[in-house]
Amino acid sequence: MTKNTQPSNSLLHQPKSVWAIAFACMVSFMGIGLVDPILPAISRDLEATASQTMLLFTSYLFITGLAMFFTSWVSTLIGVKQTLLGGLVLIVAFAALAGASGSINQILAYRAGWGLGNALFISTALAAIVGAASGGSRQAIVLYEAALGVGMAVGPLLGGVLGSLSWRGPFFGTATLMAIGLIAILAFLSLPDKPAGQLKISPWASFAALRNPALRTMAITAVLYNFGFFVLLAYSPYPLEAAAATQGIEFGAAELGWVFFGWGLSLAITSVLVAPLLTRRFGLRPIMFVALSLLGLLLASMAVFHTQLRALIALIVVAGLVLGILNTALTEAVMEATELPRNVASSTYSGVRFLGGAIAPAVAGPIAAAMGAGAPYWFGAAAVFASILVLGLLGGHLSHLGAGAHTGPEGIAAADTVAPTGSTR
Repeated sequence: MTKNTQPSNSLLHQPKSVWAIAFACMVSFMGIGLVDPILPAISRDLEATASQTMLLFTSYLFITGLAMFFTSWVSTLIGVKQTLLGGLVLIVAFAALAGASGSINQILAYRAGWGLGNALFISTALAAIVGAASGGSRQAIVLYEAALGVGMAVGPLLGGVLGSLSWRGPFFGTATLMAIGLIAILAFLSLPDKPAGQLKISPWASFAALRNPALRTMAITAVLYNFGFFVLLAYSPYPLEAAAATQGIEFGAAELGWVFFGWGLSLAITSVLVAPLLTRRFGLRPIMFVALSLLGLLLASMAVFHTQLRALIALIVVAGLVLGILNTALTEAVMEATELPRNVASSTYSGVRFLGGAIAPAVAGPIAAAMGAGAPYWFGAAAVFASILVLGLLGGHLSHLGAGAHTGPEGIAAADTVAPTGSTR
């Protein structure tokens, strides 16, 4: 009896379908940081400004966020598996087209298409992995955030290694890896196309879900937090390159890739190994307050030390440790905050999360040009501290977090099947 029950509660003892989704999630998240090390190279080769190349994040994240509001409806219309596969096909196609592009505007357009595929896949994958994983929703969220962290770590490294040969290489590399993920899901995921008895969800369910005060609080927090997150991720290659140049150091795609590999590895380690321990020991809300405060201080420090290469590298890597804790804590909070169907809560939160991230790259360049190279970090720090105020002022809607709701298999089943369309509870 013991031999049969123990493995089922192990994080690593999961069905093959879960590992297939987790692998594809990892590759999908690689696409976010993939372009980081090659932004300066794209600027030079395609004669684009820094502000234009940072829009590679914005076009991707904006379409991802906007489309995610409708992915819960799409998944109930055509089925979870078909939604996952459709998203993967779009990612493979548009990543390859981006690699074959001849202008910055073409890449921007293809990154938008890539973002649409990412939206269909990612928000559906979170709900699918929560439903399919052994050991309850916390185990599933740890796996999801592990895939996110590893993808965030490997994406810049792959971008740096392949980008040192050509800026086109990372795009073709991602298309290849995602094709492998597509094949794995086809082989191992055995969900029905449209589960019998599944409740219909309105196309506007994600917007209606924002009437829920707990989810709305988390959504506002996510917008502000992700502004700071993507200031760090999208803008940092430029001050890093500038700081290296003042010291006579060549800092190309490979060097940038290693810096953000260290950042992503830090994120992956804390999201998997540290965040679950901290949230269980101290609770979700205290950990969110402390981690957001640390992130705000780190961004402010980057603003002060942006001309010092070693200090900036160290601050970026340390920030990865904090971001890993925050990503896991915020995702777990969203999954526990309401009794909405998990695919609705997931797509709503993810949509707002990515829209917040889309704003940062669009404004970081103009802010830096107008106010100096350290200014975007100051704005990022201000946004993160504003998210703390939101949690403090509206945190009463989250007082039930950590009470154990939705953490067992019964909670998962109930959340996925019984909440009515457009429910605000």
